[in-house]
Amino acid sequence: MTLPELTEDCSRCAGLCCAAYPFEAHEDFGLLKQADTPCPNLTPDFRCSIHGDLATCGFGGCVAYSCAGAGQRVTQVLFDGETWRDDPDLLTHMTYALRVLRPIHEALLVLQEAAALPLPRDLQTRCADLTAALCPDDPSSTWDFEEEAVQDALAAVPEFVETLAPFAQDGG
Repeated sequence: MTLPELTEDCSRCAGLCCAAYPFEAHEDFGLLKQADTPCPNLTPDFRCSIHGDLATCGFGGCVAYSCAGAGQRVTQVLFDGETWRDDPDLLTHMTYALRVLRPIHEALLVLQEAAALPLPRDLQTRCADLTAALCPDDPSSTWDFEEEAVQDALAAVPEFVETLAPFAQDGG
């Protein structure tokens, strides 16, 4: 089992976060935007035209966002480097894939942190089992991540994390 990259690399993505999620105009987003609709600040090369001024322009939600590497995985692995700009029919498929993979990548980050804790053997084993279940062998489509075993493991992560409280050290 090989863990995917769990750090975002926007240069290898197709601006999926800027299209996938809806925005509501409030303190975290400066405009109203529907899901599966590219943000008007997204440039043709998938860069943000206001990136240096996101916070001052009212896009604190964008500043805080991380896909945990799911965006480039969707673009580069599941869609072989193709983008929705190359083929507009891919937009909803790619954004759907991001919404499926992002929670899995976030769970893998949590499990990676858990694996670094001084856990008893049974919890180490459970952590490794959950991690393995979230990393299907040679995934080639979004469906590989929607398999029951993957989704069951994803659903089990919050309960597993609750069992870790006695082993986490106070960072204060």
